Amino acid sequence: MKTNRRKRSPHHGGFTLIEVLVVLFILVVIAGLGVTAIFGRLDMANRRATFTYVKSLETAVKGYELDMGRPPTTEQGLAALQNVPADAPNPGRWAGPYIESTAASKDPWGNDYRYVSPGREGRSFDIWSVGKDGIDGTEDDIGSWMGSLD
Repeated sequence: MKTNRRKRSPHHGGFTLIEVLVVLFILVVIAGLGVTAIFGRLDMANRRATFTYVKSLETAVKGYELDMGRPPTTEQGLAALQNVPADAPNPGRWAGPYIESTAASKDPWGNDYRYVSPGREGRSFDIWSVGKDGIDGTEDDIGSWMGSLD
């Protein structure tokens, strides 16, 4: 009985180490590009969410201001939007809570939202996030005085 066996050359079958490394390099480059794109979008999503929340807080402070005749003091802070302040001038006029909860009291980067009254440049109050870098007064701050993120 004769069997049909093909002779295999030592150069056929499988990949060389160089070929495997080239494929791995290409996959790493493609994955790196994808991760960069995802993190870029994540950062912009965090900025947009922060801007939206700052604008929501601004609306709540304006509601408080309409009812109480002035915005909360810096000392009262944003907590005055949820509970009537002990030192409120007219506690009977407080019609809050003006925000649901303080669950979102930190921005996406873990920093507390800032509030001051009176605000800068003649505004009655300012609300802002110090942004990703966590440093106040830098270009990544997101504040109630901004018309948009652009």
